[in-house]
Amino acid sequence: MQINICNRFWFIEDNNYNKMMTSKYWEEEIETMPRPQLEKLQVERLKKTIAIASNSPYYKRVFAEHGITPDSIKHIEDIRKIPFTTKNDMRANYPFGLVAGDMLNDGVRIHSSSGTTGTPTVIVHSQHDLNSWANLIARSMYSTGVRKTDVFQNSSGYGMFTGGLGFQYGAERLGALTIPAAAGNSKRQIKFIMDFKTTVIHAIPSYAIRLAEVFQEEGIDPQSTTLKRFFIGAEPHTEEQRRKIERLFNIKAYNSFGMTEMNGPGVGFECTEQFGMHIWEDCYVLEIINPETEEPVPDGELGEMVLTTLDREMMPLIRYRTHDLTRIIPGDCPCGRTAKRIDRIKGRSDDMFIVKGVNIFPMQVEKVLVQYPELGSNYLITLCNEDQDEMIVEAELNELSTDNFIELEKLQKKIARQMKDEILLTPKIKLVKRGSLPQSDGKAVRVNDLRKNK
Repeated sequence: MQINICNRFWFIEDNNYNKMMTSKYWEEEIETMPRPQLEKLQVERLKKTIAIASNSPYYKRVFAEHGITPDSIKHIEDIRKIPFTTKNDMRANYPFGLVAGDMLNDGVRIHSSSGTTGTPTVIVHSQHDLNSWANLIARSMYSTGVRKTDVFQNSSGYGMFTGGLGFQYGAERLGALTIPAAAGNSKRQIKFIMDFKTTVIHAIPSYAIRLAEVFQEEGIDPQSTTLKRFFIGAEPHTEEQRRKIERLFNIKAYNSFGMTEMNGPGVGFECTEQFGMHIWEDCYVLEIINPETEEPVPDGELGEMVLTTLDREMMPLIRYRTHDLTRIIPGDCPCGRTAKRIDRIKGRSDDMFIVKGVNIFPMQVEKVLVQYPELGSNYLITLCNEDQDEMIVEAELNELSTDNFIELEKLQKKIARQMKDEILLTPKIKLVKRGSLPQSDGKAVRVNDLRKNK
């Protein structure tokens, strides 16, 4: 397979397109590149990234304060000479203080985070940046077995949310027939799946399970469709939840990782091995640090992920603290790809809440609840402190009647005991009727913190 390099962007020649579609890899040369060669490429691209970033007001100031130039980088470990970039830095320089390119002449799109917790973070892209991003998503989809003969349905929100347009352009670059269904309207999603013979769908995990429930409500077996693959991401989820999706639809569900600041989806993706998400290191530098000491941790140890863009012209980000907690999976992947793999995201360092001195992540609660077939997919954690901190877990029942008090009490006690083993304290368990908790077509809201002194 012939691959050319044009500046920092890898592309496949059109006359090799059909040959590539029968290959195991989207870009074999770069996906199987030996580690020493890959790290050499990273150093070259990091130098260029620093040169580009120095044109932005923010990085120009940071580099001057710390004496950083492209020549500061001899080895990839030298990236630690550069200070971290944080969400607060982006907000303080809102909207365009980190833009390094000629935005008026070369900028073609703006994406931003939701901004629900403050000023949104803004990313400006050039056409090169969008081409590179689309290629990474095509590479990601291809690594799971998707080919141009597939029918891809995207149930993500379009607009400023990157999951919509990102997957749209990536799927089109791969050559798949693409259905921009957008988020919500489950009955319409099902109609599209059935009528258009969808084979691949992208959805957040909580919505994937909700979609299976709507299938059943409509009297349709979710296993009777043409679906073969689910792409799930955008919210933390457990391995149990992934396997539940696979059982409900009788398909394979692949974990993905992305974030607006790093383009969106396509930063990391599982291959057919389904054992960790490959971070595409030709376009990103991956670091895992202790979030308190800010020092690197060994492979295999949990920490906060830090990412640096290597193939973005308009607005590169260097050593961006994601707050996502994960670990590098040691060893080589049987698929033959040499890019490092990260484990599923355990949660965010800023999602963690503390009850009676115990650190808890919502995913730990979900890990317990998903094991009970009596329960539906929806739950809510409420924290309050009238006298002392109290944790209440409300979980919707599946088919069990809420009038069967003896069975309900047994189930509540069983869940409470297992919850104590998982999170080291006993929450109050409330089992409620199906459909009684708030539903969301977007990211599920799992924690309602009503404490006065959080």
